[in-house]
Order: sequence, then C-alpha cells, then structure tokens
Amino acid sequence: MTDTILTRRILLQGALGALTAFAVSGPAAAQSPRTNFEQWVAAFRPRALARGISEKTYARVMTGLKPDTSVYALDRAQPEFTEALWQYINRRCSDHRVITGKKRATEHEALLARVERDYGVDRYLMLGLWGMESSFGDVVDNPKYMRPVIPALAALAWGEPRRRRYWEQEMLNALVIIERGWAEPSEMIGSWAGAMGHTQWMPEVWLNVGIDFNKDGRISPFQPDDALAGTAAYIAKRGRYQSGETWGCEVRLPGSFNLALADKKAKRSYAKWQQLGVARADGKPFARPGDEMRLWLPERGGPAFLIGQNYYAIRSYNPSDAYTLALLHLGDLIRGDPDFQQQFPGGERRMTLTEMQEIQQRLTALGFDTKGTDGRVGPDTMQAVRAFQQKVGLSPADGYPGLKVLARLRQG
Repeated sequence: MTDTILTRRILLQGALGALTAFAVSGPAAAQSPRTNFEQWVAAFRPRALARGISEKTYARVMTGLKPDTSVYALDRAQPEFTEALWQYINRRCSDHRVITGKKRATEHEALLARVERDYGVDRYLMLGLWGMESSFGDVVDNPKYMRPVIPALAALAWGEPRRRRYWEQEMLNALVIIERGWAEPSEMIGSWAGAMGHTQWMPEVWLNVGIDFNKDGRISPFQPDDALAGTAAYIAKRGRYQSGETWGCEVRLPGSFNLALADKKAKRSYAKWQQLGVARADGKPFARPGDEMRLWLPERGGPAFLIGQNYYAIRSYNPSDAYTLALLHLGDLIRGDPDFQQQFPGGERRMTLTEMQEIQQRLTALGFDTKGTDGRVGPDTMQAVRAFQQKVGLSPADGYPGLKVLARLRQG
C-alpha cells in the first residue's frame, strides 16, 4: 500500500494554485443543519453550470448521489503509527517493493524509455515515485485502500467547513473530467481525499498536469502511460529537473569535519566538497565533479548526503524530505545500487522478503493475523506487530516489523 496518498495531496494543488484557495477561504462557517445534502446539490448546480458542466452531466452524476460521510473522520484522523526516519525509509524501500520494481522496469521498459527520452527524467526515479505512490499500481483500485471519489468529494464539499472552498473546487474539477469524457463516475476510484491512479492525482492535477501519452483521446491517471508521462512532465517543468545529473549520493565525512557546513544551504561543486575531505560513501569517484550540491546530514550520527537540483525536483512532488529520500533510495535500489553504507542512529538494516514473510507467518500462527504473508507491509501487519509487542512487553510498541520483532518471535 502506498503510504503517501492520504497525506501529500495538498502539495500538487499548491504548485498549481490551489493553495491560494486555502488562503482565500480561511475558516468557513459550519454547515447549517437546515442545509441537507439534496439542498446543497441544488444550490451547487449553478456553479457547476458556470464552470461548463452540462445540465445532463450534472443530473447524471448528482441525482441520487449519497455522500460518503465516513471521510470526515479520516480528514481529522491523527496518524496511527509514528516512525523514525530509518523505519520510514526501510518500510517504503521494502524488499518486496524493490523486487516488484525490478519486474516493472522490465515489463514497462519501452514506456519508461520513452518517458525518459521525452521529459529527461531518469526512469529509476520514476519507478521510485511509482512505487511510493501506488505500489506500482497494485493499490489503484484496491477497495481495501481506495473508494469511489465522487461521493467522498461531494461529502467534503458539502459538509467539511474548514476547507470547503477547496473541496468545492475539486468537486467541480471532477465534474469537468466527467464532462470531457475522460472518466465515468464509477471509474473514479481513489483515496478519501480524491487522489487517483498510478501517481495519485487529485482532479485539479488531472486537469492541469495530465498528458494523453498513449493517444487514445483521453487523459487518465489509471493508465501507466498517461500517469508516468504527466508526472515526469511536472517534475521536469515545475521541479526544474536537470537531465543528466544525479539527485546526489551518500557521502562520508572526515573525522574533523565542521558539521556546521552540513546546513543544506551552501552550494559547492563536488570537486570543492572533495577538497574539504568529503568522499562518496561507496568509495567511487564523483562522476560529474562540476555539479553544484548541498551537504545534508538528516540526523547526527547517521548517513550524510550531497543533494543537488534533482533532489529538489523530486521534492517538488511532495515537500517532505523523508518522502523524497525514501523515493530516491527506492529508485536506486531498483537500479541495483546498494543500501546506505551508514545506518541511522538506532536503526536496523532492511528486512529481506523471506524474513518479512517469516514475521507474518509466525504472527498469524500466534493469532496476530497479518491478513497475508506475502512480505508486503501494510496497516494489518503493523497492527499485528504492535499487538504482539504489547503482549510480550517489547518497547516501544511501534508496530515496526523489524529484526528485534523477528528475534523475539523466534524465541517462541
């Protein structure tokens, strides 16, 4: 399961102007108890018609529609699990995901090569993003994680007062998509917030970023061609991706290094960093010594990185350093590059697929059902792990299925 679809969507709209809607709207008045959903549908109709939605389309979509009011709790929910950075990266760069990514790289070699040629974005970065966003399409229409988008957006536009203008705008965007014939309402399946497809587009992103890459006459995030091409075009243009450059690399710092220089601000060429004693962690030479890079130490005592413009190009898709580093590391692992040379403080190495399956098998046999033993780690496995940790007194009971949990399970 992708772990970003419920938390990162605001970013893309921000890049396309929707954050302006947030700023303009401010806190909205609570929905009047006298305004039931049917009344709201009738009152919303003129706005839809003014946006170019036909009477026929509006009636077809909105007549008899039942709002998915379960989204209100999801909108306000706090994260169930908190993760250290190393846990976040390990889980999203799981062995299962790396193996699947290598298969997708072969299966979609022609598509990835064409996207790389047309937009300049490295195919392995796109594979990392694809894996992060939808597990390479595995959860695109999985009812365990996804739901019909129209009832969800309608509920948010009608009854969510904090960001009503934003949700109303996305509801209108979804209606425009239907009006254009790009999708039927029943085909629009996504997260509770409305993110859809292989690279998880909100309706506004669909309208503004989408590319009909397979030339079938419509744009669809549910087709890998359109989704990957549109997302690559976004990263190239909005993120100012520099074709031919790497995103950066893990580096080793000399013992006497001034850590104040690892401020993620000052740019120096690889060559100048090397003069300061910085070297690639894997011992290889810097391939392009003239590229300008910033030095970043996410956690003292952990791995250090030189990061360049392409790091920030990928970060433009989600303004989270944890997300960006995990995505880039996943792409590198799919490429065949090694794990980080330096562990994060308190961290563990990534679990192998066989080890993860063993954890799931042992937990399920003990009555902590993981709802599957394929080595994929989602909420069910994490809930089972936490219940086991609590029962046997493993602290912290954080739900992370790692080496300590496996060792305790093997004790019997």
